[in-house]
Amino acid sequence: MMDILSHRGYWTSDAEKNRPMAFERSFALGFGTETDVRDRGGRLVISHDMPGEDALPYEAFLDCLARTATRPLLQAINIKADGLAVALSRAMKDRGHPWFVFDMSLPDTLGQIKAGNPVYLRMSEYERLPEALVPRVRGVWLDAFERTWYDADTIRTLLDRGLAVCVVSPELHKRADQGELWTMLRPLSGRAGLSLCTDLPERARAHLGVA
Repeated sequence: MMDILSHRGYWTSDAEKNRPMAFERSFALGFGTETDVRDRGGRLVISHDMPGEDALPYEAFLDCLARTATRPLLQAINIKADGLAVALSRAMKDRGHPWFVFDMSLPDTLGQIKAGNPVYLRMSEYERLPEALVPRVRGVWLDAFERTWYDADTIRTLLDRGLAVCVVSPELHKRADQGELWTMLRPLSGRAGLSLCTDLPERARAHLGVA
């Protein structure tokens, strides 16, 4: 069954993105979450851009997940700085939630693989999969910056290869054609390993008919 991931938490205003209230809302409603992780002062923090003093410690995010989620929820960790692999491996150990990392540089991707972390490779209209790495990773972050360049068969082929697929919904790139993509995904919604990252998790859930 497809997983729905809220992008930077389930926020209702820009100020809530990557903040505790957005994560609590997401977890309480049963959505997995995509978030951005960096380091500051030797600690993991959540921040899309350069972190300031108010950056949320990653441990606080994990505490919120443990306190609020009532079932295992998929966590997508957007890596915003190199060198976090071992710290993330330790932070996620025995948490009971599936997770993966994505968006690393190539050298850091190798470091994440070496640390044993589940890795998704980015695939877009500008990026193809490095085939040499495919046997060593868990899945694909399927992106489309300017147009939906792939079709349902593209996703089926990736899933049939044993790769999980997380599809990026168009509104993350300020496009309003998400309904077309969601309709394309509906026949695939029962496939294991498929997820959707969206700013509109409740609307996506209703459109796709997933629990």
